[in-house]
Amino acid sequence: MDQHLKAAAEAGNVSRLYELIEANGNIFKRFDKVEFVETPLHIAVEKGCGGFAMEIVSLKSSFVRKLNHRGLSPMYLAVEKGQQEIALRLLEVDKDLVRVRGKNVQNRTAFHVAIENNRPDVLQVLLRSLGKNDYYQEVVNKKDEDSNTVLHIAASNNQPQQILKLLLECKVDKYTTNQAGLTALDVAHQSNNRESITILHRDFIPAVSNFKYKLEKHMVKYVTKASLLIFHDMDNISGDDRNTLLAILGLLLTASYQVTLSPPGGVWQGDGSSTSTPFRRPGSSIMDPFLFLLYFIPTYSVFIVAFFPTLV
Repeated sequence: MDQHLKAAAEAGNVSRLYELIEANGNIFKRFDKVEFVETPLHIAVEKGCGGFAMEIVSLKSSFVRKLNHRGLSPMYLAVEKGQQEIALRLLEVDKDLVRVRGKNVQNRTAFHVAIENNRPDVLQVLLRSLGKNDYYQEVVNKKDEDSNTVLHIAASNNQPQQILKLLLECKVDKYTTNQAGLTALDVAHQSNNRESITILHRDFIPAVSNFKYKLEKHMVKYVTKASLLIFHDMDNISGDDRNTLLAILGLLLTASYQVTLSPPGGVWQGDGSSTSTPFRRPGSSIMDPFLFLLYFIPTYSVFIVAFFPTLV
C-alpha cells in the first residue's frame, strides 16, 4: 500500500485522502486485483477513524467485503476492536456483512467474535440493527466449525450476565447441540460457570420449556408464511395502484363497519316501558340471533382482511 495513503488512513485525514486521489486517480485500483489485501478501510476501522472509514466506503463500497492477509473483513475488525459505532454504520451500508466469513475464522459470524472478545456493547448494536431482518434468527443461531452457537461460546467463556440475557431475549435456540452433543447449559456445567448455569437453568425446564419452544417455533413459521402470502410485493406496487387499492380497502372498511352497526331490520330501541320484549336489550339486533351470527361473521372477516393490508 502507498505509505502516504496508509498514513492518511491511520490519522483519519480525509483532506489528505482527496489530495492523494487528485494526484493519482487509480490509487485504489490495485486493491481490486489482490484477493487478500489490507485496504485503507481495514486500517481506518482498526484505528477507530469512523469518518475516514465511511468516506472510503462511499468512494469504494467493494472494500467492505475485502479480506485482509489474516482473512478478516472490516466488520470483523470493528467488532474485534469494540468499534460499535463503526460496526453499526457498516451494517447500515450492508446488513449481510454480519455473515461475511473469512479465512481462518472458523465459520464464525460477527456475533461469535463480539462474544469471544467480551463486547456486550457491540453485541447489542448488532442485535438491534438486525432485529427486523428476515434472516435474524438464522444469524444468531449460526454455528461455527465445532457446531457451537453464540450461546455455547457465552456459556463456556463465563460471559457477563448481560450477554447471556441479551442472547436469551433474542430467542437464540437454547436446545441446539454442538459437535459434542452438548447444549449451552451442558457447556456451562462442564465449565462450572455458576452464573451461566443459574441464568440458563431458568429457561431449561424439561418438557414444558421444550414444548413452549417448539410451539413458538411453529407459530413463527406459520405466521411468517401467512404474512409473505398476504403482503408479498406490497412495497413494489406503483403509486397509482397503491391509491386504487387504498380506495377499495377504505370502501370495504367503511361498508363492513357500518353494516355491523346497523344490521338488517335495525336494533331494538329502549322506550323505558316495563312491557319490553323479554331477553331483548336496547341496542341488540332485531334479527334472529343465529341469523345475525351468520351475517356478522363474514362481515367481520371482511373488515379484518381489509384492515391489515391498509396498515401495511
